[in-house]
Amino acid sequence: MQSNQRCRILAVDDTVANLFLLKSALEEEGYDVDTANNGSLALAKIEASPPSIVLLDVIMPGMSGVEVTRHIRENPLSAKIPILIISGSDEACVTEALDTGANDFIRKPVKVDELLLKIRELCC
Repeated sequence: MQSNQRCRILAVDDTVANLFLLKSALEEEGYDVDTANNGSLALAKIEASPPSIVLLDVIMPGMSGVEVTRHIRENPLSAKIPILIISGSDEACVTEALDTGANDFIRKPVKVDELLLKIRELCC
């Protein structure tokens, strides 16, 4: 197994089970994974310690993934961080997130092999 320790991932999803599955699968591959269950917490964590990549759900209460993407891209300190949308929502939401500045997306339910490939392509 190759070491992915230098790649820090922030997974953002309002569903605790989804965060648990992402964190477990990625840590098993050697990644350092932090989680946030809402957009505001995600932005605070990005500000405090910018990750290598953000895995972001689109549909969340309060602040959507599209709004989180917009805030990330507007902040010069985080503007270059790759954003991978992970969504089970319709194409319009995904398209809006990509138009706002997200780098790519994968559909839920997440296939771990596909997720790992996208992470490697985007940053690590």
